Amino acid sequence: MSVLVFGQTGQVARALQRQAPVVALGRDAADLTNPDACAAAIHAVRPSAVINAAAYTAVDRAEDEEPLATVINGDAPGAMARACAALGIPFVHLSTDYVFDGSGQAPWAPADPVAPINAYGRSKLAGERAVLAAGGHAVILRTSWVFSADGTNFVKTMLRLSETQKALKVVNDQVGGPTPASAIANACLIITSALQAGQGGGIYHFAGTPFTTWECFARETFASAGRAVTVTGIATADYPTPAQRPLNSRLDCRATETDFGIPRPDWRLALKGVVEELIR
Repeated sequence: MSVLVFGQTGQVARALQRQAPVVALGRDAADLTNPDACAAAIHAVRPSAVINAAAYTAVDRAEDEEPLATVINGDAPGAMARACAALGIPFVHLSTDYVFDGSGQAPWAPADPVAPINAYGRSKLAGERAVLAAGGHAVILRTSWVFSADGTNFVKTMLRLSETQKALKVVNDQVGGPTPASAIANACLIITSALQAGQGGGIYHFAGTPFTTWECFARETFASAGRAVTVTGIATADYPTPAQRPLNSRLDCRATETDFGIPRPDWRLALKGVVEELIR
């Protein structure tokens, strides 16, 4: 039987399609603004497992569209989880470091208190709570700073800017773990197999190593591309955005390695491949 993936063009969804013979549903087949349609799709396909790699990810726009973001990131995953619970099949749902408030410097553990500071984070937390409330066999996998050669992400933005600018200011007081979409996809598939084999669910974290800042991430991106760009670090306060960003996005991923045997990926190694692909 097949693994059903919600999402078709996103970074992790594309990686999943490259790595496994999944059935990927785009908006034409499963509109996340219609949670009932998402549940109906699961009942129609009756897959062996479901992975939700689709989401509303426009962090700044969510400040003005929180009800829409909450339907897509909250209500739709809840409907998926309830359908999976009814059919007795595993469900893997991707979430985010943005469910935390970003305080302190210690890596966030899965059981730490959540307190999102923006609309996007609140919408994703609503999804987590709906998935847990469904009572099925599910894993919520929180990740951070996703990058790949697909979609919209920091690496692609930096490379695009470097084509016309030789000096850039990049935030240096936000710390997190850049995570390659390919590694997230692989983790989802491993976790799905473990759930199918009867392993327990819960909330887990998965992010790249080592922790770094956006400034250092930018420098490494330009170094990988062989582009001479002067990067100046600035504080978050000096780069205002509609949505507040957490300063501490470090995630404690030890339980993911212990329970599923999935180590944190070295984002620097993955970055070189992504940059080479984009430059080609």
